[in-house]
Amino acid sequence: MPLRYWLLIILLGAVWGCSFLFNAILIREISPLWVSAGRVTIGAAICWVYFLAMRKTLPNDWRIYAQLLVLGILNYAIPFSLFPFAEQTVASSIVGVINGLTPMSTVIVSQLWRGGEKATWNKVVGVIIGFVGAFILALPSLGAGAAAQVLGLLAAMGATLCYALTLNYARRFKDIDSAAVATCSLTAAALFSVPIALFASGVPVITRIETWGALFGIAAFSTSFSFLLVYWLLPRVGATNISLNTFITPISAILLGVLVLHERFEAAHVAGIVVIFIGLIFMDGRLVRRRAPAAA
Repeated sequence: MPLRYWLLIILLGAVWGCSFLFNAILIREISPLWVSAGRVTIGAAICWVYFLAMRKTLPNDWRIYAQLLVLGILNYAIPFSLFPFAEQTVASSIVGVINGLTPMSTVIVSQLWRGGEKATWNKVVGVIIGFVGAFILALPSLGAGAAAQVLGLLAAMGATLCYALTLNYARRFKDIDSAAVATCSLTAAALFSVPIALFASGVPVITRIETWGALFGIAAFSTSFSFLLVYWLLPRVGATNISLNTFITPISAILLGVLVLHERFEAAHVAGIVVIFIGLIFMDGRLVRRRAPAAA
């Protein structure tokens, strides 16, 4: 694979890691529901600009739009509100690491999904190791009896479950232009999220320039740009290579959390992160397969 594609995969993971920093800034002034609503609304608008500029075409079957509404709710509206909700009580860097559990959640959901990909032994081992790491991450919260932190961790894990569901659900859109899928599903998420945010949180009031900057950053870069880049890269490098951004996103979230937000780690956090990364290595499988023949 050409070097430029590797660099784009690293860029993708880094940009997605930035979303946890943006969330931490946004929740200082607006509710998690408005973080989600603002993100998908601006993200959808930017995608429409790209969609129209590239002269893409929309699906003709109205039933597709009902399915895209489901995709928008599960893949954007719900997880985009669960992550900032989690960051109200849990450090953004830790939430970014929890996001790394998405491949583990996907393996579990795929076992139950009709026609889903069945797990190999290394993926099963990776799932077990990954959730052991998540438990280790939660130990400081459990030990302190901080119920709010435990709820935040569960919310972040719930977001990974949403991603796992949509990774299986999205297979039905394989014959539809990927830009149309991204644009229409983000639009559906906006139509779903904005009324709920208005009803539950009222009209948002933003007074800080950094809030506007974070909102634009998370919508333009961590949403529109990243998903359009995914759909551009996918046919060129394959799903397996794109999945390697799973290793980059937590690293990006950790570095930004420590350097920008001055978040602190406990020993259990470091141990949990290491264990989750070991689980991801087993999930990926390539390093395991390379060592097995060498040992033989």
